[in-house]
Amino acid sequence: MVNNARWLSDAIARIDADFNRSSDTHLIKLDLPGLRNVDIYLKDESTHPTGSLKHRLARSLFLFGLCNGWITQNTPVIEASSGSTAVSEAYFAKLLGLRFIAVMPRTTSAQKIAKIEFYGGECHLVDNGSEIYTESQRLASELGGHYMDQFTYAERATDWRGNNNIAESIFQQLQREPHPVPRWIVVSAGTGGTSSTIGRYIRYGGHIAQGCELCVADPENSVFYEAFASGRSDITGQCGSRIEGIGRPRVEPSFNPAVIDRMVRVPDAASFAALRYLERHLGRRCGGSTGTNLIATLSLVSEMQKAGEKGSVVTLLCDGGHRYIDTYFNPAWIASQGLDLTEWERALDNFDRSGVFEPGLESTTTG
Repeated sequence: MVNNARWLSDAIARIDADFNRSSDTHLIKLDLPGLRNVDIYLKDESTHPTGSLKHRLARSLFLFGLCNGWITQNTPVIEASSGSTAVSEAYFAKLLGLRFIAVMPRTTSAQKIAKIEFYGGECHLVDNGSEIYTESQRLASELGGHYMDQFTYAERATDWRGNNNIAESIFQQLQREPHPVPRWIVVSAGTGGTSSTIGRYIRYGGHIAQGCELCVADPENSVFYEAFASGRSDITGQCGSRIEGIGRPRVEPSFNPAVIDRMVRVPDAASFAALRYLERHLGRRCGGSTGTNLIATLSLVSEMQKAGEKGSVVTLLCDGGHRYIDTYFNPAWIASQGLDLTEWERALDNFDRSGVFEPGLESTTTG
């Protein structure tokens, strides 16, 4: 008991020290030719040690598991993931000297698999993305391990009131900007943990009374949009999302529609076109979910500009594009998916000229 208590204290201290070494992520102002009296900011989560937004979640989940007594010095940790969460959790498992196994779809990018293995993690691949939950539970039971279960615990493991969470950080970094309370914060959902944290913080900080709202962008093959519009939580899909890290074929326990003000459904072709557009204007490549976020952001900005509204919109740069060289930035892969980006590339070019994003996106404010 004494040895485990010492190990637990040391484990928490190591995680806290890692947090202390990592400066906060940057808030980048995105200057686009089509902007008129509206500022767009990207919260750059790619600068975390493991390169993505999921670093925050992995830290919170490990602390949650440690402090609940679920993770001890000999506990194998198992996670169901489409990639980025597993990369970050492998990092923290290595930090604590724990065995880590990621259960992922076989379609997960080779770059993410290599990164998990770089941190000492093991990759257990399944043919169907819907199998990751039961297979993770089976492995945890067989090995006497802990199934981290990000899809259940993401929204409760993070301290949404503050403690330098992503929402608190955004508002602090906006304090000296022309519009310090954003009109919209735009995110996409994988577990629903980030949208829950931000949506709660908007209310907790009184920002909802200042006109700040939360919009969630949902990709193809995800059920979150339909669940939000219908108020149902029993909806299931037949296949996984092409956009790694976001979109789910079932309504995850961490998805909280009550704190979301609006949802936008984004076609995958639009997300991939946005990556190329963003590379031209930002000078760097970003991951697929950033493209999804940007399409929803430009749609909202276009509405604001048509209405003569001034303000700011914040969205997330979730991870870098180097993980997706073989897929999202590969013309052969895009063609193999039967996708044509032409319409969306034309619409994005038109936004630069007119400040109006023309294609109609399916959206709803019903929650």
